[in-house]
Amino acid sequence: MLSKIAPTAGKILISEPFMLDPQFRRSVVLLVEHAEQGSVGFVLNQETEVTITDIIPGFPMFDARICIGGPVETDTLHFIHKIPNLVEGGVEVAEGVYWGGDFDQLREHIAIGIVKLEDVVFFLGYSGWSPNQLNEELTQNAWIVAPTQSSDIFNEDHENFWKNAVLKLGNKYAHIANFPENPMWN
Repeated sequence: MLSKIAPTAGKILISEPFMLDPQFRRSVVLLVEHAEQGSVGFVLNQETEVTITDIIPGFPMFDARICIGGPVETDTLHFIHKIPNLVEGGVEVAEGVYWGGDFDQLREHIAIGIVKLEDVVFFLGYSGWSPNQLNEELTQNAWIVAPTQSSDIFNEDHENFWKNAVLKLGNKYAHIANFPENPMWN
């Protein structure tokens, strides 16, 4: 049985199966900050068809995973990575998972082929919660807080990420993994 886990940087938020908000329907969000001032995270399973060169003309060709990080400031680009030895200044949010850092270093290492596709995930925008907003949503059972591993974040199949995250919660939650998105489809 999964005990109640506090929301902290490095944990994931798994949306409840019938969440009405289309921005977060069947979403898995990586929390990178949770403090009195609010919370910040990135949706890990809303991959786009956009390329990095669509966003930044002249950027080295790199078929990176780019997700919609959330509905806030969707004209901004953020990234998480697992290469702190190549990208200085990142903040470790979970073991082996870093948020941000020196973007010019990242670009240089991509240009010379040192960075692999599974080393970095980019996000357009982010998910943000005002003070106490996330805690309130948790009391309303809109989210389940769960631990995660670097391998899940960087290698998970985005189409099945939500279902796989729910299944990893154990038998108590496994039945919701197969709920249809619309209960009328049952």
